[in-house]
Amino acid sequence: MSAQNRSLSGAASGALGFIGMSALVGVLVTAAVTPAIAVTGMAASNGITMFENLPSYLDIKDTAEKTDIYATAADGSQIKLASFFAENREEVSFDRISQFVKDAAVAGEDPRFYEHGGIDVQGTTRAVLNEFVIGGDTQGGSSITQQYVKNVLINNGVRDAKTDEERDAAYDAATASEGQEGISRKLKEMKLAIALEKKYTKDDILKGYLNIAGFGGRVYGIQAAAQYYFNKSAADLALPEAASLIAMVNNPSKFRIDLPDDAENGAASVDKAGNPTPYAANKERRDYILGKMLEYGKITQEDHDAAVATPVTPSIQEPSTGCQTAGSSAYFCDYVKNVILHYYDDPSTPDVDEGRKMLEEGGLQVHTTLDPDLQAAAQNAIDTYVPYVDERFDVGSSAVSVQPGTGRILAMAQNKHYSQEQDVLNADRSYSAINFSTDFDYGGSSGFQPGSTFKVFTLGEWLKEGHSLLESFNGNRRTFTSFPGLCDGSTWTGSYNPLNDDATRANNAVDATKYSVNSSFIAMAQQLKLCGVKETAEAFGVKRADGLELGKRFAWNDDGTPILNPDGSQAVDPKSTFQPSAVLGTEEVSPLTMATAFAGIANDGLYCSPTPIDSITKLDGTPVDPPKSTCSQAVTPEIAHAMQYAMKQTFAGGTASPSNTGTGIEHIGKTGTTDNAFDTWMNGASKTVATAVWVGNLTGGENRTSLRKVSFPEVGASNARHEIWPAIMTIADNKYGGGDFTAPDQSAFKQVLVDIPQVAGLTFDQAKQAIEAAGFVAEDGGAQDSALPAGQVSGTDPAGQAGRGTTIRIFTSNGQGTTVPDVTGLTQQQAKAAIEAAGLRFQAAGGNGGGGNPNGQVASSQTPAAGSGAKRGDTVTVTFGIPSTGGPGNGGGGGNDGPGDDD
Repeated sequence: MSAQNRSLSGAASGALGFIGMSALVGVLVTAAVTPAIAVTGMAASNGITMFENLPSYLDIKDTAEKTDIYATAADGSQIKLASFFAENREEVSFDRISQFVKDAAVAGEDPRFYEHGGIDVQGTTRAVLNEFVIGGDTQGGSSITQQYVKNVLINNGVRDAKTDEERDAAYDAATASEGQEGISRKLKEMKLAIALEKKYTKDDILKGYLNIAGFGGRVYGIQAAAQYYFNKSAADLALPEAASLIAMVNNPSKFRIDLPDDAENGAASVDKAGNPTPYAANKERRDYILGKMLEYGKITQEDHDAAVATPVTPSIQEPSTGCQTAGSSAYFCDYVKNVILHYYDDPSTPDVDEGRKMLEEGGLQVHTTLDPDLQAAAQNAIDTYVPYVDERFDVGSSAVSVQPGTGRILAMAQNKHYSQEQDVLNADRSYSAINFSTDFDYGGSSGFQPGSTFKVFTLGEWLKEGHSLLESFNGNRRTFTSFPGLCDGSTWTGSYNPLNDDATRANNAVDATKYSVNSSFIAMAQQLKLCGVKETAEAFGVKRADGLELGKRFAWNDDGTPILNPDGSQAVDPKSTFQPSAVLGTEEVSPLTMATAFAGIANDGLYCSPTPIDSITKLDGTPVDPPKSTCSQAVTPEIAHAMQYAMKQTFAGGTASPSNTGTGIEHIGKTGTTDNAFDTWMNGASKTVATAVWVGNLTGGENRTSLRKVSFPEVGASNARHEIWPAIMTIADNKYGGGDFTAPDQSAFKQVLVDIPQVAGLTFDQAKQAIEAAGFVAEDGGAQDSALPAGQVSGTDPAGQAGRGTTIRIFTSNGQGTTVPDVTGLTQQQAKAAIEAAGLRFQAAGGNGGGGNPNGQVASSQTPAAGSGAKRGDTVTVTFGIPSTGGPGNGGGGGNDGPGDDD
């Protein structure tokens, strides 16, 4: 307002403000020029008291800088994937700033910058007169040093803020302009400016000012401004461009040049003829600065005239914050982002998002583990064999590669374009914000059933509990009614009869793995602690993608709504547990989890958690502690070698044979197909790279489609995994190589024999139950002659011992048999009578059995043996000999040796 329109009280107040400000300005100016005089000669004044109470030290905290994420190319060059920032800023050194920028800043904002001690007396006095006496608009009087101080105070307050409320309060305090608060702020800035000039050089202060100043929107610092508005670095700015950018510092909203039609902010105007003149406000301020540069001898008249004649022609380059710039690596980039958000967040301060501050303000240079060659192979394979959209069902696919021994994620691809924009997601099903490869908390889904790929953990537990690769068991399909060793110590009871994918039968761990026989793995699990299977999987890093431990489920009401805890989180069903069906892969997991687990198996049982980051530094090269992979021995190397042996067989005529790369590199692998082929997997590894490929239904319920019933343009849907996996692993084999897996110790192949139950005299059903409970396969051998009552079990074949899973034939008595009597030691007459009494025929052999003195000899052996079953009418042959001592016919002395003597 004008002086004439001010009220009397307003004028009086302004006069008092002018007197107060003038006195304090005088104090500060004196302190800047002759601080010793100011302190000693003016110590009694109120002004100097206030001066002494003001802070004199400015802690210049790091500014908020953008984070850049990189991948390393094969030649070692860095490929920028994305940037993240709250403030688009990149600090540069003084020599990387165009001299035009430096001269424009000084000439336009503070022409006496290199002469004063922090406060421009002329500019400050003029501003005070205008504010408190004349009553005009607030004018700038702050030196570049003071402006730098103000920006530092804003930055410090915002950087120290823990919450949005603290951030707003800090900004308000650093920019207060009304009343006493405004006066106090200006005085504080003045004193800090004086102190700053005593500590830093003018060039240092100018560099700091140009790196911290706002240039409109979220653009901060001269480097980001140069890149955004003119698509060049700060060092390469031409004279008119430099002046245009410095013009914005005075009033970023009014003079910015990325809004040519925004008349409200002054970006658009009209000339005298009324024609629109885009950027007119900026050009007017730019030309004023050019005039000042000419006035102070920084440019020639010719330079000035040419620059003024140059139209304002921005080349706007939208700064990207987020992973949309990462192309086919966008989902890997998204995972990196989420890892940083989690790693640097402090759960003890839930109101503070430390991870996001680190990502968007930390100025990190993040060097990732991504292999661009393998990533391209993964994305190309998915693009070739799986459509982004299928009108028949909601199709999804993911491929993840991990390095054994390090956990480094080498590739992460899927069949969708990346976007976080809801409008885009709603309009186009080929876009997704969900990373199919990872867990829900890291931007992923709630997971997919891994099917038979999960069987490798039962294989591991089988070996851990002392069983061998070739130990036999009953792998036949049947109903299982109990499983011991649940995690609460109880036994699962019920009825479980899983289907097999084909008629293949497997009665040992190698064949069960090679052909992926469901009933075989359930038979193995029945001999194990069911909780042990879960614990072996967890040792390899396997967890549910929804964040729960294996076997657990969220609780739901009958109407489908979630049951909540008091804190608002969803409750977990306390009755949920690891079920026998989980052995066959019914727990929803992420492809990254499975790839990392298979990398652990390939790494001789040493599991290393996945990491997408190799290193992090600040822009100046200072290292920052990055998220690291941690390794632990999931199973012993000896057990891992045995697992590897069985898993290699899947490529030797087994279920993984269609994925063989043909490179000569050894691989381990396991396929997986869930019920109704809703999800299909191919997981495997060399010693150097592990890859998991999933193709399946993204949505559940009634919308799912069996992949065995549909085809994609290039391949049957259920076989797409067998095209994608070898396409990736062929590149991996050629680039990373891979040695042979270590052969397991011979103990891994030991045969284990167990006693066959004695079942004679039992009913057939009783015998069958006893034999199957012992782990054998019971088979009806039919009826046989036996002395036992008809219908009772008379014996088995084999008898004694056999390996579990052996088929045991059970025979039942027909009631027509007899038992061979024991006639050893009887005379011929006695033996004949006993044998004929048993319904058998007698035949003598040896000695004088055919004549002579039959009562002089006794039976020494018989065929069949005593106690044997026989048909009535069968012949029993008895061998006789003369006893060596005693008995009829012996003359009291030693007898003659004769045929059949058994001494």
